[in-house]
Amino acid sequence: MSDEATLQLPLLARVGHAQHCKICLQGLPSSQVDVDSARLALAFYCLGSLDLLNSLESRTNDFERQDWREWIWEQHTQGRYGTGFKPSSYMTPSHNLDNYTEFDAPHMITTYTALLSLSILKDDFSRLDRPGLLKFLRACQKDDGSFYTEPGQGGDSDIRTTYCAFAISSMLDDWSGIDVDRAIPYITACRTYEGGYGQSPFCEAQGGTTYCALASLYLAPSSSPIRGEPLTAQQRRQTIRWLVHNQGQSGGFHGRTEKEADACYCFWCGASLELLGAKDLVTTSALASFLARCQFKFGGIAKSPGEHPDPYHTYLSLAAISIHPPGPDTTTSTSWNIKPLDALINTTKETAEWARSHIPGQKIKS
Repeated sequence: MSDEATLQLPLLARVGHAQHCKICLQGLPSSQVDVDSARLALAFYCLGSLDLLNSLESRTNDFERQDWREWIWEQHTQGRYGTGFKPSSYMTPSHNLDNYTEFDAPHMITTYTALLSLSILKDDFSRLDRPGLLKFLRACQKDDGSFYTEPGQGGDSDIRTTYCAFAISSMLDDWSGIDVDRAIPYITACRTYEGGYGQSPFCEAQGGTTYCALASLYLAPSSSPIRGEPLTAQQRRQTIRWLVHNQGQSGGFHGRTEKEADACYCFWCGASLELLGAKDLVTTSALASFLARCQFKFGGIAKSPGEHPDPYHTYLSLAAISIHPPGPDTTTSTSWNIKPLDALINTTKETAEWARSHIPGQKIKS
């Protein structure tokens, strides 16, 4: 990871990465059965990659974008616990929208990704049931402040769903659907002795869950128990130290202490350092070199060199490059120019502005 010599980076294979995501998007309605239960999240990683590459308009046409918008809205479901987006159309060829079952209930994580995907596709959100979305958020929150992935005590509950609830509330510009005073203590209880945050209290610190915790704390409204900086000076230093030490000799970040580097953690840890105002501590030349080696020859980016690519690692690698572009000690081409990212809700700044201006609609009455 020496900065003594200028590093010559290969091209970032923009065309191949865009094509990889386009192929995965084309299979959304009828294939990829193995990821059926997370198809709406997959759509976000594909659309998000095209957005970061500034390739959505050039690589897709109006018909395709409208088709994807309609498919996402087909996952919009409602019932006694409110409204949101289910992961996909699996197992529910038809159902009563006023009485959804366990198979077609809205899901916290895919509701978050659906809102971002529709923002990327420039939807006007005229069909969004905002009061129902607030009801859904309320139905997911537990007594300990965390959130279930599904309403009515369904699915997992950990720091990831807490982040999604905070991000949805922020995009709605309405926090009445969650009890922030209960959620903040849950987040702080996930903090570990290392300075990172675990998936739940007493769990090992991980890069992804540390990002979810920090982003939630920074998204919290001014009326929350947090005043000013969400971490003390000592906590901030400890967290920064842990994150910086997660950048290994390969240049990539690992998500847990003494684990192998993984491309996705280049975002989770890198974005966390961005939120803490410490992005200058990342060795960007080594980071870019690692991600360049993770590129697959036919397009897409893998978790590590030599592995097969997938949209998840492709998107998070591009997002990491957006936050931490190759530095002045690196010789690059314009292929490495990525659109700027809003690190708080994890989408391009352009898309974040669209979401924040269109998702709230008129004043929500809960």
